[in-house]
Amino acid sequence: MPSITRKMVFDTPYQRFGRMDPYSKLGLSAVAFALKDAGLDEWKDKRPIGIIASTVYGCLGTDMDYFDTILPQGGLLASPNLFAYTLPSSFLGEAAIRFGLTGSSFIVNEPSLAGLTSLRMALESISWGESETMLSGVCDLGCPPDFPIKGRAIPAAVFFLIQRDLKENSVPYGELWMDRDGVIFFEEVEIKSVAELAQACLAAKHH
Repeated sequence: MPSITRKMVFDTPYQRFGRMDPYSKLGLSAVAFALKDAGLDEWKDKRPIGIIASTVYGCLGTDMDYFDTILPQGGLLASPNLFAYTLPSSFLGEAAIRFGLTGSSFIVNEPSLAGLTSLRMALESISWGESETMLSGVCDLGCPPDFPIKGRAIPAAVFFLIQRDLKENSVPYGELWMDRDGVIFFEEVEIKSVAELAQACLAAKHH
């Protein structure tokens, strides 16, 4: 995956972005694009919007890079910058600060290539009345080089803004819902993966 720069995502200076690890840059960028697409990237007052993200490998690559700085001299050269991003949820805090989000945010381990775990949890949170608006999606950099587990998640990140009710001036892609068995539907068509949902949204946008 090409390196992500601040200018690809943000129009204004953002010094913290340059210090972030590649996994966090990817996740924050995907959140930023989802909010921009929904017209919610600009804000004055904090918003009760939460984030649920699925990941297969999380920040494993960063963890390994950090461990490589611990080995020499018994940890005396351990990188504090890398240490700050050795949790897969680090980019959620960055997103909350950057966009004024105060809702509950967390990472879930994704057991399936379909990547639907976070979507199911976001829809449950909304249906239970815990939140009216959620960001949900996936973030993965793929398997680190020479790691024994291969062939699972490809490098990608995408997030969707899900709202209980239509807001003023909002232009939704369509209706997303889940039945009692956990099957997700978009505009009455079953969605079997996050990739399918992204393709369905793009198709709806061009109609």
